[in-house]
Amino acid sequence: MTAISLQTRLGQAPVFSPRLQHAVRLLQMSTLDYTQALQEEALSNPFLDVQPPEHDFEAADTATPSVQSSGDAEIEWAQGLDRLSANSGGLSQRISHDDSFDMLQQTPVRMCLRSHLHAQLGVLRLQPEERFLAEAVIEALDDDGYLRISLEDIAVAVEARHPNLHDDLRVALCRVQAFEPLGVAARSVAECLLLQLRAVADAQVREMAERIVSSHLELLATRRLQRLSQALGASETATQRAIECILRLDPRPGSRFGDQEVRSIVPDVIVRKVRGSWRTALNTGALPRVRLDTSYAALFEQHRRDGDTPMKNCLDQARWTVQNASQRVSTILDIATVIVARQKLFLEYGPLAMKPLGLRDIADAVGVHPSTVSRAVHHKYLATPHGVFELHHFFSRGMAHSGGGTSAPVALQALIRELIESEAPASPWSDAALARELAQQGFRIARRTVTKYRQGLNIDAVERRRAA
Repeated sequence: MTAISLQTRLGQAPVFSPRLQHAVRLLQMSTLDYTQALQEEALSNPFLDVQPPEHDFEAADTATPSVQSSGDAEIEWAQGLDRLSANSGGLSQRISHDDSFDMLQQTPVRMCLRSHLHAQLGVLRLQPEERFLAEAVIEALDDDGYLRISLEDIAVAVEARHPNLHDDLRVALCRVQAFEPLGVAARSVAECLLLQLRAVADAQVREMAERIVSSHLELLATRRLQRLSQALGASETATQRAIECILRLDPRPGSRFGDQEVRSIVPDVIVRKVRGSWRTALNTGALPRVRLDTSYAALFEQHRRDGDTPMKNCLDQARWTVQNASQRVSTILDIATVIVARQKLFLEYGPLAMKPLGLRDIADAVGVHPSTVSRAVHHKYLATPHGVFELHHFFSRGMAHSGGGTSAPVALQALIRELIESEAPASPWSDAALARELAQQGFRIARRTVTKYRQGLNIDAVERRRAA
C-alpha cells in the first residue's frame, strides 16, 4: 500500500535575493533597455530621480585610480572631434555657419523603390490618364520590384472605363519597365533577366543568354553546362560566356531600395590612445543619470509612521537601484579595461592580430564569475579606431597552428579576406584552394570551415567572383 506523508528536511540551496536579481537583470540589459527600465522605475518610485541620457556621445573618465591616472581626466573627447575635423579638412566648418544647423540633416535616407520610380515618371511628358495608369503599375509592385498581380486586376482596381484600358495598361507597363533599375516591373524571373539583357552590348552573347533564359533556365539552375551547350548547339566556351553574363544580372532589382530606418550603434565604452597607451572611458552621454532624491527621502524619514511600509519599500528599492546602477557601470568598465589590455595588438594592427580570449580569463582578472562576464558583455559595444564592436567580438577559442601558437578565428577571417582581395580576377581562389594556402602558412583548417568564414565575411563563392 502506498501512502502520502509529510516530512521536514534540512538542506542548502542557492537563493537569489531580490536585490541580487535586480542587479543581474540590469547588468545583462542593453543600454537602451537599461534606460527604459530605469525610467519605468522612476515613474512608480517617488524617491528615484532618473535623467535621460543627453546623447552627446561624450566620454568622461570615471575609472578608478588603479585603472587610469588622475592626469588623464584632463583629456576630453572633444580633442578627438577636433582631430576628426582637422583630418576631414574642416568639413564641419564648411557645412554651415549657422549655430542652429542640425547634423541630422546630413543623415543619409534610403529612397524606397516606389519613390524612385515615381521620380522618374515625373520627368516624362504624359497625359493625365497615361500618368495615372503608370502610377497604378508602380503602386502594384512588391518590394523586390516584381508585378505579382495581373493587368486585369489592376484594371478592376483603377475603376477606369474605356474600351482600350487593357492596351493602355500594357503600354504603361512597358513604360515602367524602361525605368531604372533594369528588370523592374517584371512578372517572372525570366522576364526580369530578359529586361536586363537588353543593355548587354555584345550582340552574340546577348542572343545566347536570351535563349538560355527563355528556354533553358532549368538547365542553368542545375549547372549542367554540357547538356546546355548541346541544347544551344554552341561550344562550351560560348555557353560559359553567356552564363557569366547572366550571373552578373540581378534577379531582385527592387531589393537595393528600401525605406528601412537607418540605425546607429551607440558605444557603451570608448577606447583611445593617450600618450602611447590605450585608455578606456565610459560614454556617459549614452547613460541615464540615476540618483536618490535625498530631500524627499529626508522628509519621509522625518515624518515616518508605522503604517508607511509601502513607502519604506519604495525607498529601499530606490537605494538598491542607485547602487546596482553604479555597480553595473563599474563592472562593464572593468571588463572592458581588461579586454583592451589583452587585445592591444588588435588595437594596434587590426583583426589579423586578434588573440584568443575566454570568459574565464577576463573573470579571473576582474575577480567575478564567468557568468557575470557573459551577462556584462551582452549587447554592450566598444568604440575602437577600427570600428564599433560588441564586446562578445573579442572572445573566441584559439586555433592551433604549426608554429606552436594559437590564433583567433577573427584573425583567420581577416587572412582569408586578404587572400581573396589579392587574387587574380581571372582565377579566383576556391574554398579548397584557400584551405591549401592556409595549410602552407601553418593553419590546418577544413574546407567547410573556410566556407563558413567566407560566408561570414559576405564574400561570394568562386563562381560568382569569377563571373564578376
